[in-house]
Amino acid sequence: MNFDDKFFAKVEKKTKVDKETILSLATKLQNGNLKDEESLREVITTLSNLTGKSVSKEKEDKIVETILKGKVPKSVDKMF
Repeated sequence: MNFDDKFFAKVEKKTKVDKETILSLATKLQNGNLKDEESLREVITTLSNLTGKSVSKEKEDKIVETILKGKVPKSVDKMF
């Protein structure tokens, strides 16, 4: 799926995170190990800080568990 500027504008409007930051984080995710719990927690913390949304320890644990068990949709279309 190609992401166009409309997609990034929509995300930025909702999250206040700009396109460059999103692409930078995406690159970090691509180069990282998403099966490594420490890396996942770092990404969650980064996203939390970027968006100004707090993530409880319980919610972070649930997110990490979901990703490690491979229960995340493979397509962005299925996430929304």
